[in-house]
Amino acid sequence: MIETARLIIKPLTYDQLVKYTACDNSLEEELNLNPSSRTISAELKEALEETILLNAADQSKNYLYSTLWTAISKEENKMIGDLCIVGEPNEAGEIEIGYGTYDEFQGMGYMTEMVGGIVNWAKTQPMVKSIVASTDKPNLASHKVLQKNGFIKVEESAIAITWRLTLSGESGF
Repeated sequence: MIETARLIIKPLTYDQLVKYTACDNSLEEELNLNPSSRTISAELKEALEETILLNAADQSKNYLYSTLWTAISKEENKMIGDLCIVGEPNEAGEIEIGYGTYDEFQGMGYMTEMVGGIVNWAKTQPMVKSIVASTDKPNLASHKVLQKNGFIKVEESAIAITWRLTLSGESGF
């Protein structure tokens, strides 16, 4: 678990992921949280079904690198968004992240804070040397989240931008 000024960032176990996918507030009940009106995007649903659940269930893998990390607002005691690390560090020590804020909590700086929390956690992981993320080109809010956390644009295509943060001893959130 990671704690920032306004958030508790919790990695979900396999059983919690199953409850998460049900979208019936059973996960919120288990975590003693206020109910949320979250929905799962088609992209996240596909990722859950095709990789996240399978990798989180694989006992030979460190599930922290393949599960959803949910962000919980301390003030509202409610889930406000999620972040996923897309697999264990590769041979270069690189991990990839993807993230999203639930609609009612967008524009409040929560995702900047959550990514900052994950960056600080990653700095404590000896195998992690850098973090990459891809954003849709028109998603300016997502660009700002990464820029505020020190990520640098490293590649751009017609539809996406790839960002990288090389980890060092500096601290963020």
